[in-house]
Amino acid sequence: MSSAFTTLKGSRLFLVLGGFFIANAIIAEFIGVKIFSLEQSIGIEPVQWNVFGYILNMELTAGVILWPVVFIMTDIINEYFGKKGVRFLSNGAVLLIIYAFIMVFLAIYLSPANWWGPSQSSHGIPDMQVAFTAVFGQGLWIIVGSLVAFLVGQIVDVYVFQKIKEVTGEKKIWLRATGSTLISQLIDSFVVLYIAFGLGADWPMSKIIAIGSVNYVYKFTIALALTPLLYWIHYIIDGYLGEELSAQMRTEAMQQSDKNYKQH
Repeated sequence: MSSAFTTLKGSRLFLVLGGFFIANAIIAEFIGVKIFSLEQSIGIEPVQWNVFGYILNMELTAGVILWPVVFIMTDIINEYFGKKGVRFLSNGAVLLIIYAFIMVFLAIYLSPANWWGPSQSSHGIPDMQVAFTAVFGQGLWIIVGSLVAFLVGQIVDVYVFQKIKEVTGEKKIWLRATGSTLISQLIDSFVVLYIAFGLGADWPMSKIIAIGSVNYVYKFTIALALTPLLYWIHYIIDGYLGEELSAQMRTEAMQQSDKNYKQH
C-alpha cells in the first residue's frame, strides 16, 4: 500500500479531504432544490440573454454554489492520492447520497404529529408537512440525473487532470485543475439537465442547451475565480505534509495513472 495511506499525516489528510468532499456533495444535492436569482443576489439588473430563442437570466440551482468546490476538491485529492483515492470517495459519496435520500423519503412518509402541520401558520406556512415534502421530496429523475452527472463528471475530471499533468509535470497546477474542472463541468451541466428534464419532463433539446449554457457560464466563471484558492490549499497541504512526503505522495499518485494507462 502506498505511503499516502500508511503514514499518519497522509491518512489524516485523506480523512479531512474526503469528509469535506462527501459533505459538500450531499449538501449540494439537497440545497439544489432552490432556484435563486444571481442578479438579485448581487444587486444587478437581469442579464436577459437570448439563448436559442429563450430569454434567460442567471437563475440557478443553489447546488451550483458547492459543485465547483466539489470538483476542485476532486483535483486536490487526485493530486495527492491519485485515481484510487478519487474513485473511492466518489463511489462512497454516491452511496451516501442514495442513503440520505432513502432516509429523507422515509421521513416524508412518517405521519406528522397533529400539532406540527399548522405549527408555523403564523409565519406564513400553513402546513409544515406539505412544505417539508416540497423541499426534500425531489423527483426520481432529478436524483438519477444528478447522480449520473456527478459520476460522469468525476471520471472525466480525473482523466483530463492526469492527462494534463503528464504533459506539464508538477508545473502549472492552475492549468490541470482549472482545465479538468471546466471540461467536467461542461459535461455535468448538460447530463443532469438531459436526464432530469429531457427524459423526465420531455424538455426540447434547445431548452436543455440554453439553460445548460447559462449554468456553464456561471461554473466557468467560478472555476476561474477559485484558482487562487486552489494554490492556497496546496500551500497549506504541502506545509502540513512537509516537502519530502508531499513530493512522494504526488509521485505515487501520478504513477497510478501511468500504471493504469499501460494496462489499457
